[in-house]
Amino acid sequence: MELREFAEQVLFATTLEDKLRRPDVLTDERPGSALPTPDQPGRPAELRFKPTGAQRDFPGLHRLEQEHERGRLLHFFANHELLATELMALVLLRFPDAPAAFRRGVAQTLQEEQDHTRLYLRRMHQCGLQFGELPVSGYFWRTVSPMQHPMDFVAGLSLTFEQANLDFCRQFARGFAAVGDTTTSELLEGIYRDEIAHVAHGLKWFRRWKDPGLSDWEAFSGHLKFPLSPQRAKGTSLNVEGRRAAGLDAQFIAELDIFSQSKGRTPQVFVFNPFAEGRLARGSTFAPVKAQVQLAQDLAHLPLFLGRQDDVVLVPRRPAAGFLSRLKQAGFPLPEFVELEPDPHASLRSLAQRKLGGLRPWAWAPDSRELLEPLFASVTGESRPPEQCFPAGGREWYAKAASAAFLRELLEAERATPGLCPPEVVGRAVGSLAEAKDVIADFRARGFARLVAKESLGLAGRNALRLWEPVLLPNQERWLATTLERGISVVIEPWLERLVDFSWQGEVSSSGFEGLGFTGLLNDHRGQYQGNWVEPQPRRVPTPVTRAFPARIASEFPAFFQRLGIRLGDWFRAQSFQGPVGLDAFVYRSSDGEVRLKPVVEINPRYTMGRVTLELLRHVQPGSHGRFRLVNRSHLDSLGHTTFTEFALALATQSPPRFAGEPRARLQEGAVCLSDPETAQVCLAVFEVQRKPMEPSQPALDQASVPR
Repeated sequence: MELREFAEQVLFATTLEDKLRRPDVLTDERPGSALPTPDQPGRPAELRFKPTGAQRDFPGLHRLEQEHERGRLLHFFANHELLATELMALVLLRFPDAPAAFRRGVAQTLQEEQDHTRLYLRRMHQCGLQFGELPVSGYFWRTVSPMQHPMDFVAGLSLTFEQANLDFCRQFARGFAAVGDTTTSELLEGIYRDEIAHVAHGLKWFRRWKDPGLSDWEAFSGHLKFPLSPQRAKGTSLNVEGRRAAGLDAQFIAELDIFSQSKGRTPQVFVFNPFAEGRLARGSTFAPVKAQVQLAQDLAHLPLFLGRQDDVVLVPRRPAAGFLSRLKQAGFPLPEFVELEPDPHASLRSLAQRKLGGLRPWAWAPDSRELLEPLFASVTGESRPPEQCFPAGGREWYAKAASAAFLRELLEAERATPGLCPPEVVGRAVGSLAEAKDVIADFRARGFARLVAKESLGLAGRNALRLWEPVLLPNQERWLATTLERGISVVIEPWLERLVDFSWQGEVSSSGFEGLGFTGLLNDHRGQYQGNWVEPQPRRVPTPVTRAFPARIASEFPAFFQRLGIRLGDWFRAQSFQGPVGLDAFVYRSSDGEVRLKPVVEINPRYTMGRVTLELLRHVQPGSHGRFRLVNRSHLDSLGHTTFTEFALALATQSPPRFAGEPRARLQEGAVCLSDPETAQVCLAVFEVQRKPMEPSQPALDQASVPR
């Protein structure tokens, strides 16, 4: 039989018997002309594809001890094998001028796929199910049949769907064996061996046709067009052994292991834009210093801990494969990374062709609105246009003066709540040097010797001035005068003896504020941020906070924060804000020895490191405590290390991650580097977990120190 005639029979026959019939001898002397791709292959009525978008009900590994469930799973596998035969027939008809050796290899593979289909049918019948009793998917056909070159076939079928079968065959062979079905287990093991050869055949021709200047991985990942992606080329557990046997190289396997892209769920898009407040304060004149730029580069991937596996994180450059592999081994699911360099417009154009679930910048501001604007039309879960995500008045969301005004109103409404700070400690906004001097004098007359002046808009922890001397020094007066002359208001407040710093993380939506949990804050003696800690039950007011007060006062705090959340939601809705919020607060000791709660220090209408810490807790074994730290170079020096890599190696040796829990193992104890020590420039993000509480004053990371 001529190969063309055989391919036409497989592709267009409307009976299963004809589609699976194979000739004794095949010749390829009359390949004919190229055939246009039909909408669907010929099939009996009961095996026609279910409508696009219909829910897929894949049985999975559960309930395999039930014979009917085993039959349902085999029904899926049989359809996949039949689809493979049809696509192989199509490639023979679409590309009659392809190399003869390629066509012979496809023909041989096609006949093996016919055999696989028969084997599945026979075993399915033994389980009491007939082919066609369940709806069948045409996904393979829809994604591979538009092929324009044989390269599309080997990339889309051989190296994607057949490569994924290296995982599924081995995984389900073990699953059937576990329930005592050795017959099906052995069937799958045999098909698995054939699939190795099929992937090897595709890889051989892929390498022949690809750009020789590209690695296998670069060519493969760059060739696939959405909705196909390397995510489709693997199962839930990567079978490295099978891929090596098929000839895939180590780099390809490592890159595939860490690759992630949604298979159906519309992804959220995250991006780290930490300079939003600085740009709002300085406008076009804002220019981050070198250390700030390096810090942003070190932490650009940090939103991966905010999202889920199906989400997208925009980064200047994707983190190294080795680092991502270590994160995956530590139990952190990896998102899809989209590189913005060298051409962010091209990257976002490609992303804009997909359906997206929402846009989640670190902070909504002009820079994130401008960057993400090309994606708004693709968002299905976000009804707000760009001008509502950051409206004309959005600048005031970030103003420390607004936080102080909110606190003043809150204290007035909560006068009956015990333990709160008095209105006298609330910061006061000033717009002129004369006004600043009056406020400073008034605070000091009330007994507050030490004060701090902060720009109302500016980067967190920066653009502040400590006023600890009894009179204004010339340089302090110049700072105030220069800042105020630029039109930037200043908030002046007492410097208080802090006992516990903490934050409340939440989300503001059209329905109000939802509190997600509390995290503790680690600050140095100057009030500069160092890290966060979190308790196993983060929705409760932190223990160090409640422990600082008499029980009768501490018992009031849960209801108080509930009222605060309602007020916060109303406040933000009045300003048309939606998104993540971090509310900083602290417990302090007043000059008369009383312990007080300052429930609002700053309202941050953006993601914060506290929110990152809270999200990290999702990957921690229940009952464990967590701590997120940013280790800078001075801390590195104090621990006796010269490089971040050296520190990370010591940390891995002295505080290795330990996991516990079923069915999903989670981090129970140990430390994990959340940024790459090999590329860190000014800081390294580290997450520590332990079973015992982490007190706010407890030194961190000392276990990784070495003698000087």
